[in-house]
Amino acid sequence: MEIYVVKQGDTIDTIANEFQVQASEIAFINQISYPYPLVIGQALLIPVQDDLQQNKRSVTVNGYAYPYINSKVLQTTLPYLTVLSVFSYGFTTEGELIPPRLDDTEMINTALQFGTEPVLTLTPMDENERFNNNLISVLVHSNSIQEVLIQNILEMLRRKSFSGVDVDFEYIKAEDRDFFTSFVAKLTTELNAYGYMVSVALAPKTSSEQKGLLYEGKDYGGLGAAANSCLLMTYEWGYKYSQPMAVAPINKVRQVVEYAVTQIPRDKIDLGIPNYGYDWPLPYVQGETSARTIGNIQAIEIALDNGAQIKFDETAQTPYFNYTADGIDHEVWFEDVRSMNAKFSLLEEFKLRGMGYWQIMRLFLANWVLLESRFNIIKR
Repeated sequence: MEIYVVKQGDTIDTIANEFQVQASEIAFINQISYPYPLVIGQALLIPVQDDLQQNKRSVTVNGYAYPYINSKVLQTTLPYLTVLSVFSYGFTTEGELIPPRLDDTEMINTALQFGTEPVLTLTPMDENERFNNNLISVLVHSNSIQEVLIQNILEMLRRKSFSGVDVDFEYIKAEDRDFFTSFVAKLTTELNAYGYMVSVALAPKTSSEQKGLLYEGKDYGGLGAAANSCLLMTYEWGYKYSQPMAVAPINKVRQVVEYAVTQIPRDKIDLGIPNYGYDWPLPYVQGETSARTIGNIQAIEIALDNGAQIKFDETAQTPYFNYTADGIDHEVWFEDVRSMNAKFSLLEEFKLRGMGYWQIMRLFLANWVLLESRFNIIKR
């Protein structure tokens, strides 16, 4: 594959002629609808002939999804996934599991048909679907509640043909850190005995002493030893309430990986990758401005509709653009094949186990085609 950045005067036909490929193939991979409009600065993935035999690394690929995912999006994405993480299962203070509001049976069965392993994502969500660290405290300080929860998890894994559990606990209190690590170790030991795997999601730390509610409750070294694998949540530098910036700037992602490999075996680490962007109204006012979450293909459509040109931040290795609509200025940061390629290169450089996408609800086909061109995707 080759990445091409659209210039003034380009059309899909002139690009196709330059690379000696079919315009329809470029349009399909990059999800461009007829009459195939392009945006200056847009990055296109071009399928080119390559006679070289590549020695591609084998990696695991995980994608998070809610049960209401569009069936066509799911079926198009599953061939590229090792694991499908079903989001999410909560629990009560008595250790009872709370399944997703919508039935996940169909998405689980579809995953199995495509040779993708469904995984139960365990979260401490309250009735408002927010992470509740008081619920975490109750659990990690009670052996009896843990036993009830683990037995309920085992029953659910068997009943729904899950292959394991992903523990996604956020905002863990600092005083609960070691108790949480012990819970993950206990869960892993008991589930491994029945052939189930346990992964744990980690906030993006850059040092053991990093302050903040997101970080102090996560012991990278301890959790790396306790679980079968770890997902680095290397995204959300730019987020709904932040100032406009890249969601996953590669320089910041690198700092997290550099720290993680000093604490966790590389063959246990998955790199978190965002499959979305944000559209911020301007001017940004801290505490007031709220960005809109958008898909990567949607970002291109917004640029096209508003006559914007896409720029590329070389430090963050991320595309962005500005536009004005209804008298309001906007700034958009999103992901394209250039930013994804930078993340894939980081994964290769550090020889990590694989990657995990938050989330796969919107189809970004060029990403999956690029990924498959660079890696062998493990299917169990």
